[in-house]
Amino acid sequence: MQLEFHQVDAFSERPFAGNPAMVYRLDHWLSDELMQQIAAEHNLAETAFVVADGAQWQIRWFTPTTEVPLCGHATLASAHVLLEVYQVPSERLLFQSQSGPLSVSREHGRLLLDFPRIDPQPVSRPLPVAEALGCPVLEVLQTKELLVVLESEQAVRDCTPDMAALVQLPGLGVIVTARGEKYDFVSRYFAPGIGIPEDPVTGSTHCCLIPYWAERLGKTELHAFQCSSRGGELFCRLEGERVKIGGYARRVASGTLSL
Repeated sequence: MQLEFHQVDAFSERPFAGNPAMVYRLDHWLSDELMQQIAAEHNLAETAFVVADGAQWQIRWFTPTTEVPLCGHATLASAHVLLEVYQVPSERLLFQSQSGPLSVSREHGRLLLDFPRIDPQPVSRPLPVAEALGCPVLEVLQTKELLVVLESEQAVRDCTPDMAALVQLPGLGVIVTARGEKYDFVSRYFAPGIGIPEDPVTGSTHCCLIPYWAERLGKTELHAFQCSSRGGELFCRLEGERVKIGGYARRVASGTLSL
């Protein structure tokens, strides 16, 4: 069996920045076990699989160790591949996923994700977050991840967490964020429990970051930067119960997997 794949650096205009994702357009679903093995073989933060469903697409995302319910950068990468490689004749792609319907459209030369808004809530009990991160924290909230507010952009950039301690915390991972200097806000995302010590640029975490910072900054259009070593910028907008997350994408490799 021969399967065509494409690697895309999402949330970047240039190669070797943003977040790399592998994309497979399949004629039909492979077994869960095989898709997980393929994701482990590529060993990127996410491998996305898409299957046509009439005029829409079904999408699933796998880290090297597990399937996840929502992924922004691999959805952006999938849309880029469908539009640019396979020339799907549409200005708006609709994906069905474990997290409900998602769409990607073109806007101002960028791709724009339409994702659900997620409002972070106070944690139900004290957690050793500061100890795990190795720095003071201002606030700890939770969704499927922990959202941790630090005192400055420099604190976010300097954060060197204890990965073994992070695994012991509840949730899929830990988002650290602060008000930005050049950008409205900055963030980083650590998820060693699902095989991602640090994710370079994470679209899905902005489902909660956008409403959080929109409320505190008093604005609905936000320019964000995820300050990992690769880095990536995100053009964000809060629209009621949805968030819009815009970014660029660059295909850097294509090939065939032989099974």
